Parts: sequence; C-alpha cells; structure tokens
Amino acid sequence: MDKLLDIDTAVIGRYDTAGPRYTSYPTAAQFHSGFDQARYRTWAARSNAAVPARPLSLYLHLPFCPNICFYCACNKIITKNRARIAPYLERLHREIALQGALFDRARPVEQLHWGGGTPTFLSQEQMRELMRVTREHFTLRDDDQGEYGVEIDPRQADAGTIGLLRELGFNRISIGVQDFDPRVQAAVNRIQTEQQTLAVWEAARLHGFHSINVDLIYGLPHQTTASFARTLDKIVAAAPDRLSVFNYAHLPAMFAPQRRIEAADLPSPMEKLAILKLTIERLIQAGYVYIGMDHFARADDKLAIAQRNGTLHRNFQGYSTHAECDLIGLGVSAIGALGDSYSQNQRMLDNYNAALDEGSLPIMRGVELDADDLLRRDVIMQLICHGRLDMAAIEHRHAVCFNDYFARELADLKTLQDDGLVTIEAGTIRARPLGKLLIRNVCMVFDRYLRRSDRPQRYSKAI
Repeated sequence: MDKLLDIDTAVIGRYDTAGPRYTSYPTAAQFHSGFDQARYRTWAARSNAAVPARPLSLYLHLPFCPNICFYCACNKIITKNRARIAPYLERLHREIALQGALFDRARPVEQLHWGGGTPTFLSQEQMRELMRVTREHFTLRDDDQGEYGVEIDPRQADAGTIGLLRELGFNRISIGVQDFDPRVQAAVNRIQTEQQTLAVWEAARLHGFHSINVDLIYGLPHQTTASFARTLDKIVAAAPDRLSVFNYAHLPAMFAPQRRIEAADLPSPMEKLAILKLTIERLIQAGYVYIGMDHFARADDKLAIAQRNGTLHRNFQGYSTHAECDLIGLGVSAIGALGDSYSQNQRMLDNYNAALDEGSLPIMRGVELDADDLLRRDVIMQLICHGRLDMAAIEHRHAVCFNDYFARELADLKTLQDDGLVTIEAGTIRARPLGKLLIRNVCMVFDRYLRRSDRPQRYSKAI
C-alpha cells in the first residue's frame, strides 16, 4: 500500500462518489415487505435441512445509549432512564425463544455479537439474564473457541463490567474511541478521557480477552492530519489487535443528530484524504495489515489469516472470518442472513414490540436472492474481501462465460484500469493499491441494481 502516498488526487476526486459499503449484496435498499415472517420460517427450515448443517452466528441489537453522539447513524434510543431497558429485554427474550425454536440445537453458535447502542448500558443482572436466555434457546460453545464479541463504551464500563463479560463467555471486545482530541470530542458530544479508555483496555488484557478492536472515525469536525496523528500514536502504543477506521458520512437529512454538526467545521476533502493516507501509512509501519475498506489487523490475527487463506467474509458487522455461518439478527432493526436470503426486523420500537406481543417474529422486510444475485454477490465479495477475482473460478461455480455475461462490466472496468485502480490480465481482475482504497467503486461496476435504479439511493462517499 506504499504507493498510496503518491496517488493522483485528481483521480481520487473523480471516484469520491457515494455508493454502498457492500455488507450484503443485494444491499438493504433492495429489501421489501413481501418477505415476511412466513418466508423467514421457510428459509429457517431450509437451513436446518442443509447438508452439512451450517453453524450459527447471533447478532443481538441493544439500542440504548445515555447520551447522543452527534455523528451516530445507528438505530438507537437515547435515555438516561434505565427502567426503559427492562420492557425491551422482555421482548428480546421472547424473540430469542421464538427464533431458537426454529433451529436445530445441534447447530453450534460459532459467532455471537452484542451491538448497539451501548450494550454496557445494561446492568450486570440484565447481562447475566440475557446470556442465560440465549444459552437456554441456542447451543453456545463452552470451550472459549467461538468468536463472542461485545461493543464497549468506556464511559459505561469499568473493570468489573469487563470481568463479568469475560465470565459470561465473551472473548473479544470492540472499544469505541473515535478520536482523543478534546476539541473534536466536544464537537461531536462524546467526551471520553484517555484514562477511561485505557482502564477498560487494561482490564480486557488482564481478563484474557483474545482480541481487542478499536473504532476510530476520520472526517469529524476540527480534525486535522496533525491532531489525528496524535490519536493514532496513542492507539498504536496501546497495541490493539484490530482497528476499524471509519469514514464519517455527513448525511444530516437522514440522521437528525448530525444536524448539530456544523458542515463548515468538517475537514476539507483533501484534508480528509490526507488523514486517511496518514492512517494507512502509520498503521502499516506499526505492523498492521490493511484488510480493506476501513479495517486493519495484526498479521497473526484471524482476520488477516482468513484474507491470506481466501476465506474472508463480509457481513453487516464488517469483515468476518465466518462465511460458513447462518446469521440470525435479534432485536429492533437487526439484520439476518439465512441461506440465500436476507431479512430485517422492525426498525421502529413500537412495531417491534407489537409483533412480539402478538407472538410473531418481528420481521419487517427482506429479500430472496436469484441466480444473478448469487453470481454478482460472489464477484463483489471476492473483490471486496480479497482484492482480486479469478474469472475461471466464477465460471466454474456459476456455469457462465464470464466475458459474455459481464461484457458491459468489463468494458466499464477499462476506465478504472486506465486510472490505475485495477489490472485485468490472464483471467484475473486485481485491485491495485489505489483500487484497494476505492474498492467500493470497483464493486459498484458489478451492481445490477445501481445500473437500473429509477430513484436515487443515499449512500456515504467512498473517501
């Protein structure tokens, strides 16, 4: 990735367009209400009948936060009243029971994730009960070999919280930091001291967590290359196993809290690019592998190993090592993936509650993939996960002639090849260093829905 330091900013400017992040294909923009709980049950039954049966991955969405971070685009509920959590957990327990009844108990849960919101806003008793209910209805691993992760807000956790989470079976944590600079923190309403963050970090190491991920965001108000370099230095010194360095997407028309961020305070596109280049350079110098998009990992981390082995996967939590799992989404707005289908729960809390009060699964929408979707998903996932595509392998898996089927796409890729994003030779499409940075643009060439869309879709920009 060293060549990124000499990239043509004019080329970057042409490709700094809005597009999907491809945590799925088709993306959530194609989900529709015709996919209901009946269709979901059909796909659950099919997944049980598959030979061999696939293991499971569980995502539990815990939406409560005591304070609003102005940049946040997550589905969350802002409240300081912890009494509001209990009714939600009561419904979540019901959903866990309904979902658990659909799946063979012989299928182990290889991956578990609590996301938010702020999962650590729950009381210790609520955490214990949620894990107990999950174990009652699903077969969780007891050998500490699954990937069981939880998102941590250091302002809502201490050493005792970390010890409890390890006791409950979690072995991976993701710590939200975003930026250590006080001026940036004030502008986004997330005041978080280094001491708070490092106390949680040290507790996780003490309790033997397998992996620590840290979340940073570039493009926030008042950030500069110099200020972000100071944050990076402190993060590198603390030596996380993985980093997610997200691009802040300023979409105030879609996300009301972002209206409290002054657009004039945001770094310019060139400054933002400089921050990204600095980040990549600094982390690679520190021994991290650039996985792609916004993810970095140590060379001996499972994420980097999976990429080298060709088994890396991408889902709604980002890059993953568990392509073999069926994903069950639990909680308001959660997204799942069973076989060749995607589904999403009700996004509004009242609708989520109403469905469960009626004894129904709270499925709001979803999509079933056809042969073209499966082919294009394979192409896009190979590119976004591994930065290369073997045309012959695609032909073998999908019984198509690649050059004929994708004649229009290959013609469009010529422009990207001329601009230095990809090479196309010997039956292989390979992302060059600039193409790895702009891999979303490469993937967009193969997105059938973007080509035929009759309405604009609101996505974040590539840089």
